[in-house]
Amino acid sequence: MESSLGQKNKHREFTLASFSSLPLSSSTASPSSPSIARFHIDSGVAELRIFNDSESSNSTNVDLHMAQLFKVGPVESICISEVSETDKEESYSKGVTIQFRNEEESKAFHCAFEQWKKEADCEESKLPNGVVSARRSKFDSKTEASSAKMYFHYYGQLLHQQNMMQDYVRTGTYFAAVMENRVDFNGKVVVDVGAGSGILSLFAAQAGAKHVYAVEASEMADYARKLIAGNPFLADRITVIKGKVEEVELPEKADILISEPMGTLLVNERMLESYVIARDRLLVPNGKMFPGVGRIHMAPFSDEYLFVEIANKALFWQQQNYFGVDLSSLYGSAFQGYFSQPVVDAFDPRLLVAPSSSHVLDFSSIKEEQLYEIDIPLKFTATVGTRVHGLACWFDVLFNGSSVQRWLTTAPGSPTTHWYQLRCVLSQPIYVMAGQEITGSLRMVAHNNQSYTLYLTLSAKMWGVGAEQGGILQTSSGKMELKEPYYRMSQPQIQPQAYAGQDQQPQQLMQQQDMNIQSLDIEGAELLQQELENAVVQIQ
Repeated sequence: MESSLGQKNKHREFTLASFSSLPLSSSTASPSSPSIARFHIDSGVAELRIFNDSESSNSTNVDLHMAQLFKVGPVESICISEVSETDKEESYSKGVTIQFRNEEESKAFHCAFEQWKKEADCEESKLPNGVVSARRSKFDSKTEASSAKMYFHYYGQLLHQQNMMQDYVRTGTYFAAVMENRVDFNGKVVVDVGAGSGILSLFAAQAGAKHVYAVEASEMADYARKLIAGNPFLADRITVIKGKVEEVELPEKADILISEPMGTLLVNERMLESYVIARDRLLVPNGKMFPGVGRIHMAPFSDEYLFVEIANKALFWQQQNYFGVDLSSLYGSAFQGYFSQPVVDAFDPRLLVAPSSSHVLDFSSIKEEQLYEIDIPLKFTATVGTRVHGLACWFDVLFNGSSVQRWLTTAPGSPTTHWYQLRCVLSQPIYVMAGQEITGSLRMVAHNNQSYTLYLTLSAKMWGVGAEQGGILQTSSGKMELKEPYYRMSQPQIQPQAYAGQDQQPQQLMQQQDMNIQSLDIEGAELLQQELENAVVQIQ
């Protein structure tokens, strides 16, 4: 590889024993045909072209930027590439089986493939300033086209931007974090990742930013331009760029990123990944990020009313004479289906039965791939004897400014935000006594619909004398889809709320409570105690 890919006459050839497409088709060479594999540049795109030596017109072309090579034997490999059909908003994978003449040529081909692919990726990043790559981006490659279309359509509407802007806890905390830390913005280049209406870009300009690049992929970019133009004293320092942060190229690096990438349970919509990609592509080394840290907080909860409410939803399917039709065969599936929906609402923190624990995501250092699957071990000590119905979750983020550190929290008991809180309800509750240890795990697996599948397991361990030699008493597990929650409350107009003081730590609120559920009505407490005693008798 003596020269760069910029030389258009560059190519490298390998003679193959044979090649065949997966699945085999009549248009590809038979396994016995000698073939040629050629690395070359076509219209500025690095490609691998494989063709029959005697029939070069019949060939397979592979875009190296979207391809992977797998070794399945000493002289056999499979090349998989992704092909997109822009007009249909669809993509599919195609594969080619390659047979080499000997093992040495196989090793040389793999080495050449990796080198050409690496240089192709480097060339991809060398676009003129302001140019958006026409090639399928990393965002597109991991996102279902229909999901992305709905996502950008949703955030392209002013009514949804208004809903977020009228969350005065959210908007007020961002404004305070920026204005209290003017030193981090004054005279600096700022990139607003997923700018939406452009409100955070305007905040940054108010704080004295030298220039703000507001990057927004949805149609909201046009509204942002209009809003910014309506503020002429700030507009000359803000440039709106319509495109994805995974694709756009800017004329200069940013000193600071600002964004609101948080979704339900912090990670829903998978915008955190775009925030991290923007950090790697657009931020100077050791640049600041607002916010810079996120924490997911979790605690077991007891809520008999919620459990019964969800369970009762499936009773419809217990009917055995619904206009002459027996529906009961679907009852079990419906029951599990309702419990697969995480519940989004605002709940009383007194429902928590143990102090919370947290999982930290440091946006300044986390790798994008670490957000594809998040495993959180759980360990709590119950403060009361009750039935545990599942796991309650909320999050907070930190604006680690040079002057002031400010938290934005969605904790129960704090002023309500449009994120509310989230609860994963198990279809089989577990019984615990005060002082008993609750263990388990929360596993979050990302999927291409811009969300996560949640796998929750909670177990109650032995307690009392000799507990360290004991095992698990009960275990309950559930699978939930974060993208399809049950919004338990109608979302009212969020009233103006004063944002928390700069010295307030949201975690302090949760640690101060002793989880004193004795304040529940006496009749309900007696019912829970009776059920608990019955369960203990059954266990013995």
